[in-house]
Amino acid sequence: MNPFTFTQAGDIEGALAQLAAGARPIAGGTNLLDLMKAGVPPAGVSLPNQLVDINALGLDQIEEAGGGLRLGALARNADTAYHALVRSRYPLLSAAILAGASPQLRNMATNGGNLLQRTRCHYFYDVGTPCNKREPGSGCPAKEGLNRQLAILGTSEECIANHPSDMCVALRALDAVVHVKSSKGQREIPFADFHRLPGDRPEIDNTLEPGELITHIALPDASRFVKHSAYIKVRDRLSYAFALVSVAAALDLDDGTIRAARIALGGVAHKPWRVEEAEAALSGKQAGEEAYGAAADIILRGARGYGQNDFKLTLARNTIVQALTTAARGTEFATGEQR
Repeated sequence: MNPFTFTQAGDIEGALAQLAAGARPIAGGTNLLDLMKAGVPPAGVSLPNQLVDINALGLDQIEEAGGGLRLGALARNADTAYHALVRSRYPLLSAAILAGASPQLRNMATNGGNLLQRTRCHYFYDVGTPCNKREPGSGCPAKEGLNRQLAILGTSEECIANHPSDMCVALRALDAVVHVKSSKGQREIPFADFHRLPGDRPEIDNTLEPGELITHIALPDASRFVKHSAYIKVRDRLSYAFALVSVAAALDLDDGTIRAARIALGGVAHKPWRVEEAEAALSGKQAGEEAYGAAADIILRGARGYGQNDFKLTLARNTIVQALTTAARGTEFATGEQR
């Protein structure tokens, strides 16, 4: 593990000044420290030599705002999932968070940090192997090697890694907006534009600029989807495993007719995957397997497997249909699970 300096910021301005000078922020550290111990850069192509603790910045509030909800970047995943406003008004988000990681990790991990997770590709974490995401231009052995967990959509010749977050899949379905701040000012990033596909620059995961800090995530009103939503996660084991395929689905129904739909996938691409064309195709249709299957076919256009992950092509379609079917039956609201 590379040596580094560690400081604590007492206010946002102080933290932003350190970030502008090249420091990396740390809050829960549930992914950052794993990466550093493995010798893998948390972002870009170099390991950080300075960390700044941002836990004292007061960015942990969850509150109503503009008809929706404002999720502080430093609110813990567990606190977010069990918050009364999240559970009652955004049950899809609560379900997605509770499907991720373990209770211990959810108690430490922050909302902002969840957005910044890096891929769990075997070759990315193994510094003894080539990886375009870790060392641009070195190659992508995953395409011909261990790729069972990896992407089938939005891939490139450079990278077939996928994004590991569950929370982000629900945030994409809910049209979240990421608010960021730096010493140069602040801006808003629609969730659709926050994460990147690999293209020819797979080492760049998102559209954050150097020195920017996530302050909060804004959720618009989603009341029409409260009664009919579901998060379905297919994984190798029930406890603490990343998704092979996950689907966040929400429907606005009128006596069995679909007025609007939201569908986002995880485990299949370098970013949470959503195809608005498929949602539009469901509008006005009678809820049922025929309509769901047609939407799934639109979502999966251009999907391809790389050998070990070929099964995901069928699994993804089936999971989309299952998630929409489950959502149509009615939302199962989170109960008092152990934290």
